[in-house]
Amino acid sequence: MLGCLSAKEYSYKKGDTVFAEGDKAKYLGIVLKGSVQPVRVDYYGNRSIVANIEPPQLFGESFACAGLKSLPVDVVAAEDTEILLIDAQLIAHPCKNACHFHCQTISNLLLIVAKKNLVLNKKIEITSKRTTREKLMTYLLLQAKEAKSRTFTIPYDRQELADYLEVDRSGLSAQISKLRNEKVFECRRSTFTLL
Repeated sequence: MLGCLSAKEYSYKKGDTVFAEGDKAKYLGIVLKGSVQPVRVDYYGNRSIVANIEPPQLFGESFACAGLKSLPVDVVAAEDTEILLIDAQLIAHPCKNACHFHCQTISNLLLIVAKKNLVLNKKIEITSKRTTREKLMTYLLLQAKEAKSRTFTIPYDRQELADYLEVDRSGLSAQISKLRNEKVFECRRSTFTLL
């Protein structure tokens, strides 16, 4: 199947750009090791992390399958990362053999795109809140619910969390300190415990 799709494996160091805004929207990537973050940078240089993508998740599939000419985001390695890149058109248009594996791949891709839509809806729910406090608490409560525990670890450092929530880092740090003092939660680095 990988041969049929002309899949190629690549390695990236932390901070390397996997896809740059403006690149052709041709490939989808599968994270094999490490993690990547799609990042939007606006006209003024403000950075917004769209998501943290870890193994075995995909990225770039929506842009490639939608037929966009160029990518509207950068995709950056959040740590040392290994990725499998596949030409999306080779998935979307089955080979002449129309093998079962190819049909299953198309079905799986559709399921993944649908699930990612739900993830983006969650981000909209978080970032549509008006205050930094509301955004942070909505995010943390959703993380606790997903972890099914009041103690959980988030995939972001403070700057990345600020970029994900689309807030100023100093304002976020102030809210974290305030909520800690109010005994709403305890935290150590990226691990939080709701009280």
